[in-house]
Amino acid sequence: MTEAENKLWKLLRAGQLGGFSFRRQHPIGPFIADFYCPQIKLVVELDGGQHGLDAHKQKDRARTKWLNERSIFLQRFWNVDVLKNPDGVLRLIAIQISALSENDPHPASPLQGEAQASR
Repeated sequence: MTEAENKLWKLLRAGQLGGFSFRRQHPIGPFIADFYCPQIKLVVELDGGQHGLDAHKQKDRARTKWLNERSIFLQRFWNVDVLKNPDGVLRLIAIQISALSENDPHPASPLQGEAQASR
């Protein structure tokens, strides 16, 4: 795993994000997901600079299409974002978890320990 993947894994593992469990390096069809939450069918991918190249962009689009056709949502981040702003990345993942789990009548709060907005 890359330095960024290690850093994000420490934040995602063991249900630390609202009780949602992630798996790392999880096979899905012909692909290996960096991180996968089977409860809500969310893949989180971390991309290095090579993903900015045209050939990689095309592969990434095909991968996203394949996953989306199977009702699996893909969320991508640059490695540098995880290394420089892990809290921001975690917050965006938590927002996505909330959106994907809104059909659950009793969803867990994605950011445990966060102050709840007053009602």
